[in-house]
Amino acid sequence: LLTLLADMYTVRVATLEDLPVLLEFEQGLIRAERPMDPTIKDGKISYYDVGEFIRSKDAEVYVVVREGKILASGCARIMPDRHYLKHERMGYLGFMYVVEEYRGRGLNQLIMEKLVEWCKNRGLKEMRLVVYDSNEPALRAYEKAGFKKHLITMRLNIDET
Repeated sequence: LLTLLADMYTVRVATLEDLPVLLEFEQGLIRAERPMDPTIKDGKISYYDVGEFIRSKDAEVYVVVREGKILASGCARIMPDRHYLKHERMGYLGFMYVVEEYRGRGLNQLIMEKLVEWCKNRGLKEMRLVVYDSNEPALRAYEKAGFKKHLITMRLNIDET
């Protein structure tokens, strides 16, 4: 299936020329996640410095393109991990986005394949990401890519107690 998808779509490293579309993707992520997270500020916010990710040697942003249109994105960053773990660094995934009308077509899998390869080529043994517990489509996509649930973050709004 990935071979068939690879024939239909191109996966490439993002460039600074892609930044306007990628910033739109970031706002799409924020719109999708706001209903899942009451702690996100109101108004215009930004999660990432996507331009810095594109420029950094310790990060890589991939995009899926078809007929000149960017349809999906994903990023891996090399990050230090906790001192007591077996590994010192990990690949931290984020900025995973697929244009709504192209969801469910395997584009996330194409991106994940490239991100895993990028992390392996840098000697990383561990990859992690954070996903909302209520984001069932994302959970299924990551589990399909081989990720397993590991930790649960819990929160308490003291004002509501």
